[in-house]
Amino acid sequence: MKGDGRARLVGWVRQASETQHDSLEWKDVSRSVIEHLGIDVKRVNWFSTYHVHHRVAVHFRAGRTFLLGDAAHIHSPVGGQGMNTGIGDAVNLAWKLAAVLQGRAGHQLLDTFETERIAFAKRLVATTDRIFQLVTSDGRLARFVRLHVVPRVLPTLARLNATRRFMFRTASQTAIDYRPSNLSSGVAGKIRGGDRLPWLKFDPTSAGHPDNFAPLVSLDWQLHVYGDVTPAISSVCKATGLPLHTFPWQDAMRSAGLVRNAVYLIRPDGYVGFADRDANAANLQQYLNDRKLRPRAPS
Repeated sequence: MKGDGRARLVGWVRQASETQHDSLEWKDVSRSVIEHLGIDVKRVNWFSTYHVHHRVAVHFRAGRTFLLGDAAHIHSPVGGQGMNTGIGDAVNLAWKLAAVLQGRAGHQLLDTFETERIAFAKRLVATTDRIFQLVTSDGRLARFVRLHVVPRVLPTLARLNATRRFMFRTASQTAIDYRPSNLSSGVAGKIRGGDRLPWLKFDPTSAGHPDNFAPLVSLDWQLHVYGDVTPAISSVCKATGLPLHTFPWQDAMRSAGLVRNAVYLIRPDGYVGFADRDANAANLQQYLNDRKLRPRAPS
């Protein structure tokens, strides 16, 4: 935790009745465990007991009712993913509700909330459940893995760049995609509709922005072109009020999976809704028409 000498300790209670479990205090924690950890506890700021559940609601939407965060899914704190997942739910639903209430999208947009978030919630709960069972299992194999394999193997793996990238993308949830969503269409290079827009840092003097995420502060639909934009695409953007952002081509863009002169329609949450390597203006217009999408009018 932030600050020197601060930490959160998580353990589990064995063979205790419901009453005993709820009345436990710090003094009940085994001294041998603390000594084994090699720490000296000077002060306890907070101590509590809780029951671990792994559940996902059958639906995240029923008419005008939406479930998100802990109301939609609960799981063990393994990996610290609970808060991030709830925030992700809230962001996903918020911009869609705003668009529908303001008449800038069709009501079917709200159906994509459950489609996009429930699949990830199920994967997360299943993963944390498996890890929790491994951590708390009394089995001989589980104890061997926990006490002898993990302490030796994990530090070595953590020094590898590939492992560190995987762990970062997993823990940060930047690896989430919405490819099966009705909002996701098209492909250009390695980027498909539903993928998170890859982040690219620029020289401000040449691109006008420090990175390609800077325009996302508008929290609105926008079109990105990395290279040159065609007159037909410019006309669609002008006619629909769709903000157009062009970025001078750089080799780093190809490494990120982008295609030169392709179009990428970016959602308010930074995900790619529509991608087209051919930059076909008719296809872009059809995507907007089918979903009744209208960007906000410039203020």
